Amino acid sequence: MKNNLKTLIIAEIGWNHMGDMSLAKKMIKSAKLNGADICKFQFWSEKNLKKGPWDKDGRREIYKKAELNIEKLLSLKKFCKKNKIGFFTSVFSLEDAKKVKKIKMNMIKIPSHEIHNEELIDYAYKNFKNILLSCGACTKNELMKLVKKYKKSKKMTFMHCVSSYPLNKTDVNFPKMIKIKDLFKNFGYSGHYENIDDCYAPIILGAKYLEKHFTINRNNPGRDNKFAILPNQLKDLVTFRNNYFFMNIDKGLGIQKCEKDIFRTYRGRWSKLN
Repeated sequence: MKNNLKTLIIAEIGWNHMGDMSLAKKMIKSAKLNGADICKFQFWSEKNLKKGPWDKDGRREIYKKAELNIEKLLSLKKFCKKNKIGFFTSVFSLEDAKKVKKIKMNMIKIPSHEIHNEELIDYAYKNFKNILLSCGACTKNELMKLVKKYKKSKKMTFMHCVSSYPLNKTDVNFPKMIKIKDLFKNFGYSGHYENIDDCYAPIILGAKYLEKHFTINRNNPGRDNKFAILPNQLKDLVTFRNNYFFMNIDKGLGIQKCEKDIFRTYRGRWSKLN
């Protein structure tokens, strides 16, 4: 009768709020209303951003506008608690991870472009109870190095991710996800495909977490709003997850209680066998 395959659904609000705390809180309420288990944000310090093309194309200004300081992050954490939904954030540097530790979060995520940052991963492993590590933009050698170090860890969840925004369906690469599932104790999925068609397989395969970018309006500014799932899609995803959970309850190989009437009164009705 036992069933432990209930994947937790993460609504990644990320930086879709573009620094607007009122909008961020509206997104939290919508995520809760439509069945998400956890809301995830992104925490960075723009001053830590290295020089690059983003200095000339306007992206640095966008990063600065969307930045959450520790006070805002704490406010969102409290708001999630008030609305009875989980909360955590991605971090982009060791310095940011140390700041986040001070507000006593149990969960943290290391994004795909920091999968090479061994110092950050080691710090997270030592200081947080639950670490999600994105395996997007990850070389095979980097992945196998992580296998050697964290293969049996219960604290680490390795998230299959393809770091393309949005993601083409021909690049989803579920075979890689299945290999990650076989390599590590816990696996999950962080999807950038623009609808929920990519979400069913991870649930069926027993992913611990499933993360999708979430918005309440795709016309809002910011890249990730354009391919994020909407409230009705989140609701449909949660409905499938819940239905699959109940459909996967093990009732054994014999006759179920719901079948007994048919067993007693219909068997043999159309045949001469006793």
